[in-house]
Amino acid sequence: MLNKLFGFDSKKHNVRTEIVAGITTFLTMSYILAVNPGMFGILEGMPAGAVFTTTALAAIIGTLAMAIFAKLPFGLAPGMGLNAFFVFSVCLGMGYSWQFALTAVFIEGILFILMTITNIREAIVNAIPKNLRYAIGGGIGLFIAFIGMQNAGIIVNDDATLVALGDVTSGSALLAVIGLVITGVLFALNVRGAMLIGILATTLIGIPMGITEFKGVVSMPESIEPIFCKFEWDKIFTLDMLVIVFTFLFIDLFDTVGTLVGVSTKAKMVDEKGNIPHLKQAFMADAIATTAGAVLGTSTTTTYVESASGVAQGGRTGLTAFTIAVCFAVALFFSPLFLSVPGAATAPVLILVGMLMMEPVRNIDFDDATEAIPSFICLIMMPLAYSISAGIMLGMIAYVIVNMCCGKFKKLTPAMYILAVLFILKYIFI
Repeated sequence: MLNKLFGFDSKKHNVRTEIVAGITTFLTMSYILAVNPGMFGILEGMPAGAVFTTTALAAIIGTLAMAIFAKLPFGLAPGMGLNAFFVFSVCLGMGYSWQFALTAVFIEGILFILMTITNIREAIVNAIPKNLRYAIGGGIGLFIAFIGMQNAGIIVNDDATLVALGDVTSGSALLAVIGLVITGVLFALNVRGAMLIGILATTLIGIPMGITEFKGVVSMPESIEPIFCKFEWDKIFTLDMLVIVFTFLFIDLFDTVGTLVGVSTKAKMVDEKGNIPHLKQAFMADAIATTAGAVLGTSTTTTYVESASGVAQGGRTGLTAFTIAVCFAVALFFSPLFLSVPGAATAPVLILVGMLMMEPVRNIDFDDATEAIPSFICLIMMPLAYSISAGIMLGMIAYVIVNMCCGKFKKLTPAMYILAVLFILKYIFI
């Protein structure tokens, strides 16, 4: 039964190892249960309790799909970076409703299903310049870290310099700094579940400081009715919708590809030609999770790079993913505990996740100006323009223009030309 469901081979795998690996991965990625409600709670009409339930349900559905369809040891949940783009760029930055943003995520999920069936996802991976992909990951990392510092009051508004250092000697900013030290040390010592432990420790420290409002430990999951199936179809045929859907597609596509390739290679799960087993099924699990997550009421659900922690513990089959899903199901009944977590306690995780997402930057070819200039523009514009989409669009436009002017036409694909033109038209007319 285990072999049929999860690809478990008793001659190669161990049940206890797979279960321990699943629990380890859950501990490293469960911070999303505290971060997501706080982030979406900024938006009017998205109750934190409902977002918590939806986040857990999306993780359960996506991870179960990965366990059964792809039989790979990866966990899925609403993605960091993608949730920031949803809240801060689409809703707060561009002024669209969260219902409009959910509609974009739903369309993205449907497109991903179609792209997976037709093998377009694999084709797109080879069509986008690799250095620009590296820059996108790093830019999102800077953006996430900046948001974390803002939420905690470490970085504040300044009329003279736009931004400045806040008062880090008291209040939320001080608590966030303490949490960053605790979480950073635990992470540096390779403690399992360092981010979750850091969030809990910082939350407890916030009680005597008067910042943490304790709401309890156990309760029945809150209803998702306020955010369930709330779509807005009247603006779907607009250029902004096209840009938003593409941005969700682009980020999720390369985030998933990077995670699957990187973690599978580290686990020596690739064949001699470098192919990942059940890659198409893994893409399908990701697409199903994104579509289901939009229906439930959350941003794009994606494969988590934290899955590497479980793989490092020996997880190799879908049984590891199944264990992760079970852990999220248990967590559903501890929503008051997760919702007691203040923004200052999740800020350190946002900062550290931002740091982890900077890792691909080291692979950018800074010796080649035609690669370095567009990559740097993409990287730096995300936090400075406070928009992930702005970084991606400006990076792509710069890549096409710089390489055209330098006569390096062979580096450019038809897709790059089309996207550059669309993005230029977007800035001209919208």
